[in-house]
Amino acid sequence: MEYMSKEKFEEAEIIEKLRNKMLKYIVYKKRSEAEIRQKFAEEDENMVEDAIEYFKELNYINDSVYIERAVKEYMALKNMSIKELSYKICQKGISKSLVDDYICQNKESMLEYEISSAKAIILKKQNSSEEQEIRDFLFKKGYMSESVSIAFDEVK
Repeated sequence: MEYMSKEKFEEAEIIEKLRNKMLKYIVYKKRSEAEIRQKFAEEDENMVEDAIEYFKELNYINDSVYIERAVKEYMALKNMSIKELSYKICQKGISKSLVDDYICQNKESMLEYEISSAKAIILKKQNSSEEQEIRDFLFKKGYMSESVSIAFDEVK
């Protein structure tokens, strides 16, 4: 039977503690890889890297799944343009190309969401604002002109 040196044992304990802290952080709320790196920036870089790889293998860290969940959350809770949604997710440290890939793969449902979001905003603002003001507001928020036009047509 092989025994671990005291140094190896202490290092293993430190790694285990880091993994436990990281797991609690991940399980409390789904996080992007960048958010995890930022949170544990003070820790030993190699140990953080090993822990992240470990959790990636277990699929606890998966930016593609994170994007899907974040999009569904935003769609359920807020009226946003596709551009706004993309920006919010990129702020979490997700690569723009990964977000763009998701949007392209789900183009149909994303466009439907943007149009229904625009309609909700139009309905909310139509009694207190002129049509051009509402259009300007939607454009400023990143809505595509096609989505805005369709939304106005469907509201009328």
